[in-house]
Amino acid sequence: MTQDQRSPGGADTAAKRRYSSKVTEGVQRAPNRAMLHAVGFTEEDFKKPQVGIASTWAMVTPCNMHIDKLARDAAEGADGSGGKAVIFNTITVSDGISMGTEGMKYSLVSRDVIADSIEVVAGAEGFDGLVTIGGCDKNMPGCVMAMARLNRPSVFVYGGTILPGCHNGKDVDIVSVFEAVGQRASNVIDDAELKAIESCAIPGPGSCGGMYTANTMASAIEALGMSLPNSSAQAAISPEKEADCRRAGEAVLNLIERGIRPSDIMTREAFLNAITVVTALGGSTNAVLHLLAMAHTAGVRLELDDFTRIGNKTPVLADLKPSGRFVMAKLVEIGGLLPLMKDLLDRGLLYGDCLTVTGKTLAENLADVQPYPAGQEVVRPFDDPVKATGHIIILRGNLAPEGAVAKISGKEGTRFTGEAIVFGSEEEALSKILDGTVRKGHVIVIRYEGPKGGPGMREMLAPTSAVMGRGLGKDVALVTDGRFSGGSHGFVVGHVTPEAQAGGPLAVVRDGDAITIDAEKAAIDLEIPEAELKDRLAAWTAPEPRYTHGVLAKYAHLVASASEGAVTDKNLNA
Repeated sequence: MTQDQRSPGGADTAAKRRYSSKVTEGVQRAPNRAMLHAVGFTEEDFKKPQVGIASTWAMVTPCNMHIDKLARDAAEGADGSGGKAVIFNTITVSDGISMGTEGMKYSLVSRDVIADSIEVVAGAEGFDGLVTIGGCDKNMPGCVMAMARLNRPSVFVYGGTILPGCHNGKDVDIVSVFEAVGQRASNVIDDAELKAIESCAIPGPGSCGGMYTANTMASAIEALGMSLPNSSAQAAISPEKEADCRRAGEAVLNLIERGIRPSDIMTREAFLNAITVVTALGGSTNAVLHLLAMAHTAGVRLELDDFTRIGNKTPVLADLKPSGRFVMAKLVEIGGLLPLMKDLLDRGLLYGDCLTVTGKTLAENLADVQPYPAGQEVVRPFDDPVKATGHIIILRGNLAPEGAVAKISGKEGTRFTGEAIVFGSEEEALSKILDGTVRKGHVIVIRYEGPKGGPGMREMLAPTSAVMGRGLGKDVALVTDGRFSGGSHGFVVGHVTPEAQAGGPLAVVRDGDAITIDAEKAAIDLEIPEAELKDRLAAWTAPEPRYTHGVLAKYAHLVASASEGAVTDKNLNA
């Protein structure tokens, strides 16, 4: 991260072009300017701040298929405010398409590759500011991590939520399809019904429609102050989203003018605000992983116990899928995130003096926000919450001495003791769930799926959805050193650390061992004598790495523990 200081009184012309001037000014830079002439620069453009527009457009997923148009809208906003926009692309992958396959191992890896690629382009080209546009789970934190590293005036834009599909008069989405697979295995539905759900669940562009990871992270980034008000709660295809992009292009010029950088915005208090909003929304457990990674990149102290402290005083208020009734589009209809944030602020649960990309504080942004309309049921009142305390529970015990993350909505209970049934991969577990081997009372253990062991820490959406589809949601638990999709629900515990590949206790669990998960005591324990656990660990040897070359091997070598955000630059100086 650069050490440039904010200049609150505004910036002169040289300061506004702090980076681009090094690329374009002087006789020696004639070759540089010649290259830029070829991509459309005029003589007048060389006097303007350059704004990189990082687009995650791709046709590999509906989440991002529309972002090329949004990038052009953002460029229009930047150009109209006195800047010179330059659009460039970075990668994205589709979790929904790769889910349950070996390809899903690349998903979390892509977050850091995206951060690296945006940093590389912006650093090489000398952009004075950035607008980044993300539409799927990993490219959003990847964008913010890049902005934190570069520490240049920046605004994040969420690509927007998908509209729900409709099946038999009910809203459906991608998780509906995953759960339908389990229903088909149990003969609750037939092939024709499965095909009908599959065919209508994804009606067009936008991110998965519940309070899954994409909508969770968009909301967290807005609460962090790095996107414009209500950027997180707009439909992907809407005039509001187009206007949001244009305003983002305008806003980054204001940030350049005022010398406001991500380091001014991404403070510890801002991260605590993000955790509070994620908690009130009942958001994805992936928020733990990504917020830890974003904070690390920003040089901000954040730890697992911060989620516990905030969860103890923050209720779950949003009745959103996967555990609740409504899709994100319904939250958009009633006013989005702002009324909820205003209520949290008024009750002293948010830090109102945190700076945001508007150039104003959070409290100033929320000053004139009106409450939700009377009679709406999407966001519950404080005196009638979905859950009185947070749903993200950090568990510790002899099975997870460095922590594990559980998502406890309250509907699945708060305590589970069962008999371990152990699997060495997601595919192995899924097949045994679908064929009926997994039965009531089991604790499904899926190990060697952590950041190093997978490698890549796959999401266990297919197994958890199969459990729900087979009607076992209240009758089995699932424990893994992998992670979960925001669409997962049931009695599930992930991010177990140390992971099995690193010699964590999960590596030595045996079929038939008793495991107890107690959300009230925040504990997860293998019910065997301490001496036996030590003996098992002493006799354990690490399996050979699954990949020995390429990006997955490199990732496994570099990646830190899930309890540290699974970042790839933490141990570089070790």
